Amino acid sequence: MKSEDLSFHCGHRERLRQKFLDNKLTDYELLELLLSFVIPRRDVRPLARGLIAKFGGIYQVLTASFDDLKEYNGVGRNTAIFIKAIHQIMISGYKSCLNMGPVFRNEKVLANYCTLLLSGKTVEEFHILYLSSDMRLLKDELHSCGTVDWTAVYPREIVKHALDLNAKYVVLLHNHPTPNTSFSSDDIEITMTIKEKLNTFDIDLYDHYVVSSNIIYSARNLFLLK
Repeated sequence: MKSEDLSFHCGHRERLRQKFLDNKLTDYELLELLLSFVIPRRDVRPLARGLIAKFGGIYQVLTASFDDLKEYNGVGRNTAIFIKAIHQIMISGYKSCLNMGPVFRNEKVLANYCTLLLSGKTVEEFHILYLSSDMRLLKDELHSCGTVDWTAVYPREIVKHALDLNAKYVVLLHNHPTPNTSFSSDDIEITMTIKEKLNTFDIDLYDHYVVSSNIIYSARNLFLLK
């Protein structure tokens, strides 16, 4: 890199840092700033713009799978790991909030946690969130992984683990890789089956969430738990 190019390069990145401190960065500039820490000796503006154009936004870039990121021209293994590390930090931050207080006081935090956890997944995952009597998160358990439109659910295992953890409430959580798809009839049926089995042991089903793209659907809000 020529000396004058290097001077502009360093000056541009310093301007990005100052714009960040002034809270004036656009989304692509924010991604550019992040990428500059993992790709220090290259102009990453085209890469930042390209990633946002490819995935649809900075949120979608963060929640994209490791393999999808790595397939994009200009994104190497280290860069993909860096992006997914930022994603994991966000998930961990929300999860720690759910450990500290009752989930009903943090509905937005709970929804954000669920969305960050499952948005961008290419196959269905079914998670169980076990809650204490004061509705703090005890454990987020990956119950099963399936295909693009199906995953196995085992109600007896859910009840058993709830009893082992002395959980008082349970939240069901799974994703639909197909965008903008809410609860299927099978989803509703398994929800009611699990609810009935939990109630036998005085354990309440607090909610069932479906994450589809960046949308989260709540069985409670859709009056499906009655």
